[in-house]
Amino acid sequence: NSKLRHVEKDVLIPQIMRDRAKELCSDKVQAFTKCCQETGFLMVVKCRQENSALKDCLVGYYSDPSFYEECKTEYLKQREEYRATGIKRKKQKITSNV
Repeated sequence: NSKLRHVEKDVLIPQIMRDRAKELCSDKVQAFTKCCQETGFLMVVKCRQENSALKDCLVGYYSDPSFYEECKTEYLKQREEYRATGIKRKKQKITSNV
């Protein structure tokens, strides 16, 4: 059964999308994090370029219908495994600080 509940569509699948997009944009995440660490309070001004590149990368994935379908398929696979085994899959740890 691949019918999705409200919470799955609006919370769980978007969470997978965010996690995967952060991984796929990891170079931009790292550049922004590094800039923020180096500039402290001036990060709002000094890290605009890095922040913009990161946002563009993330939004590109968030607004891609095929990426949503890919993440939905991944979620349904995880849900099916959980229903079959009763064992919840551990969330992958993302190495960046974001």
